[in-house]
Amino acid sequence: MKKYELTDWLPTTKKEVELRGWDQLDVILFSGDAYVDHPSFGAAVIGRLLESEGLKVAIVPQPNWRDDLRDFKKLGRPRLFFGISPGCMDGMVNKYTANKRLRSEDAYTPDGRFDMRPECPTMEYTKILKRLFPDIPVVLGGIEASLRRLTHYDYWQNRVMKPILLDSGADLLIYGMGEKPITELVNRLKKNPNEMPHDILQTVYIVNKGTQLEPIPDHPADIILYSHEECLHDKKKEAENFRYIEEESNRYTASRILEDVDNKTVVVNPPYPPMSQEELDMSFDLPYTRMPHPKYKGKRIPAYDMIKFSVNMHRGCFGGCAFCTISAHQGKFIVSRSKESILREVKHIIEMPDFKGYISDLGGPSANMYGMHGKNLNACQKCKRPSCINPEVCPNLNTSHQQLLDIYHAVDALPGIKKSFIGSGIRYDLIQHQTKDLDINKINAQYAKELIVNHVSGRLKVAPEHTSERVLQVMRKPSFNQFYQFKQTFDRVNKEYHLKQQLIPYFISSHPGCTEEDMAELAVITKDLDFHLEQVQDFTPTPMTVATEAWYTGYHPYTLEKIYSARTQREKLAQRMFFFWYKPEERKAIINELQKIGRPDLIEKLYGAKNNSFKENKHINGHQKRHRRR
Repeated sequence: MKKYELTDWLPTTKKEVELRGWDQLDVILFSGDAYVDHPSFGAAVIGRLLESEGLKVAIVPQPNWRDDLRDFKKLGRPRLFFGISPGCMDGMVNKYTANKRLRSEDAYTPDGRFDMRPECPTMEYTKILKRLFPDIPVVLGGIEASLRRLTHYDYWQNRVMKPILLDSGADLLIYGMGEKPITELVNRLKKNPNEMPHDILQTVYIVNKGTQLEPIPDHPADIILYSHEECLHDKKKEAENFRYIEEESNRYTASRILEDVDNKTVVVNPPYPPMSQEELDMSFDLPYTRMPHPKYKGKRIPAYDMIKFSVNMHRGCFGGCAFCTISAHQGKFIVSRSKESILREVKHIIEMPDFKGYISDLGGPSANMYGMHGKNLNACQKCKRPSCINPEVCPNLNTSHQQLLDIYHAVDALPGIKKSFIGSGIRYDLIQHQTKDLDINKINAQYAKELIVNHVSGRLKVAPEHTSERVLQVMRKPSFNQFYQFKQTFDRVNKEYHLKQQLIPYFISSHPGCTEEDMAELAVITKDLDFHLEQVQDFTPTPMTVATEAWYTGYHPYTLEKIYSARTQREKLAQRMFFFWYKPEERKAIINELQKIGRPDLIEKLYGAKNNSFKENKHINGHQKRHRRR
């Protein structure tokens, strides 16, 4: 069992820099999260990668932005640039709930303190650094930069925001998973530290409006979006812009995107092609300690507790869910680690002093997409569908779960492993998809059985999200019939193996396209399935999703047709309460709401005939238009 010294972490203070004998740093990273030296934390990944390139790197985690700014000054001026990593979550999502209330805990902060970061770390940190060191470049990265790289709607401020590069005053933005662009950037700056390059893929920069740009070889022609000012005055143009933004985020070879803002143009270079397996292995095999920095002295960091004994096996997600930001940041193409790299990480976990033999998650953005890709890569390279499985599974997609089964068996065979669990979400539509290849169908049935029998820690969480077919279509989720089918498989396997495990479904209220009537019907259906829902969420509009653009603009970005959304607090709460039909304190309000929307028949289905005190009004309400909000 390895014993770590302070110098096994990247330095965070001047004293730690001096311990290494350094008199100047090449790059200083500022992070909105605590410094956990683990591949699930972006600042650690970029810091370790820069270290592997021979650079002298330090991390300043959660600097105090409200005092004399000593945290921003203490390490001096870097030779190349300052890097900003706001954290694993967008700052506003991290800080506020869907009801715009302050969260009581910050999962990425020691002891869960909620006051250790500003609302938008990217903006705040950059402005401070530009005041203190105006001549040193600032490079943005991480989820916040990715999701706010172009004009976007901010739900908590209730306004359309400019691209974050303009509002922050930074010099360059790297979007998506940053290993390839940051490596290219530092190699360029090593040769010429005085010139910030603008031709690196997966970066965003600013030029004066009207500047002529050289075409990008082997890429489609540029896409010119409606300007920021046009979006402010016409919501339909804002919605129309987003279709191009999403499609280009998910293309193998994408176009450069241009957007005018005031007298400037924001230039979004196309992304790199997906990383190779060798490149991804290299990122995960960097010399992480996998532990928080010793400065925290054993304080609880909730997010670290969750992933401490977990393994991320791949990147990307081809689900394309309308409310999800993964494809905007990681893309839809799956890049999977090798079995050898995964086993190396598991062996590292086994050596950790408090490991008890249980891997909490062998997963990824969607746990069972590991190793999946198009059978004909040429077809994938021409495709711009945001989802490979919606509205139906692409016939070019290899949906075999064989590689996953091989990983599970190899991990479980290691000495020191008692059991490995799957904590990430699974796509039951992938498991149940029937192909023309009978061998693949047999493998996938075997996977379902293996998952349920050997890799569920008592409760398996899945995400049908809704019961209404129409709402599910807007969400880009499979038919609820597929959830019924998976539940039947789950119940049958549990009975066969004498297990008492639970299936825990996730649902969302107030999603664009969803009405109170849809939620009422959801309540009846989940009651019939004997679910008392726990894992539920009111839709939260976050930047860079189809659902957010539909919610804000009132138009679906792909059809430009009008779409209803619950927008007011009253409308949102009216939908959310249907999740909790079984709570006595919600009964009266639900009965009143069902009466109001003309569905007293559902009162009887939820509470029985004796509770239907509004039968006398049934005839009157029957004349009300059932779908008046759509």
